[in-house]
Amino acid sequence: MIETLTEALKLDSVGLWGLLDIAIVSLLIYELLKLVRRTRASQIFIGGGLLIGLYYASQFTPLQTLNWLFRDMFGYIVFAAIVLFQSDIRRALAHFGRAPFFRYFSRAEATDETIEEVVVALRMLAEQGVGAIVAIEREIGLRTYVESGIPLDAAVSYDLLVSVFQSGSSLHDGAVVIQQDRVAAAACFLPLTVNPRVSKDLGTRHRAAIGLSEETDAVALVLSEETGKLSLVLDGQLEQDLKPEQLRYRLEALMLRRPSEPFLADGKEFEA
Repeated sequence: MIETLTEALKLDSVGLWGLLDIAIVSLLIYELLKLVRRTRASQIFIGGGLLIGLYYASQFTPLQTLNWLFRDMFGYIVFAAIVLFQSDIRRALAHFGRAPFFRYFSRAEATDETIEEVVVALRMLAEQGVGAIVAIEREIGLRTYVESGIPLDAAVSYDLLVSVFQSGSSLHDGAVVIQQDRVAAAACFLPLTVNPRVSKDLGTRHRAAIGLSEETDAVALVLSEETGKLSLVLDGQLEQDLKPEQLRYRLEALMLRRPSEPFLADGKEFEA
């Protein structure tokens, strides 16, 4: 029975390259289906499938006029689809460009830009007397916390971060979570620490940042609304009153694994 099935499917002739070919095509189809799900592109695919079905039906039936129409108009339909749906095509290419395989080559540069945008945003918020909390994902995923907030999936920019944490914004309560150099969500709920040794003077933002760092390896950044001081939280440890340059060096050392170099800040040597 098994030999008959194998012979019918010709599995013995597929080979390693054939399996790789099937896996790549399956992955592309899967990503394409994810991309068009719940969008107008899904209706386009249904309509395109119907037209293709009519074309093949006309080849096996006496529908000569229909066959001629599809055969002669096919080239024009392709160009018309490119023009009409150029925005959807751009979105699809951008989606594939953000795939993990391609992100590997540009990750360092993107992370460097992300760090700069975050530092600038926190500095501007400190000048405005606005509090903020930003969680940056590392090895352990933060999907649970992302799902508790409002999904954004936007490029990291200081304009976006400053806008999110303004008191008039509906997203200012909660944390911003950054995943793979993108703002995944805002207004996210983070777990509060239950460590009794945490100072009573620390507010909810600091306790949430410490609680997150106790459960994950994420880097949490906190800007105090009362004092305007920047803090970095990692592995349950709180580093307070960092200057923007100090914060930048710390993030570069943690996210880009650059060698630590001491530098002078306010007349004091600081080890990044």
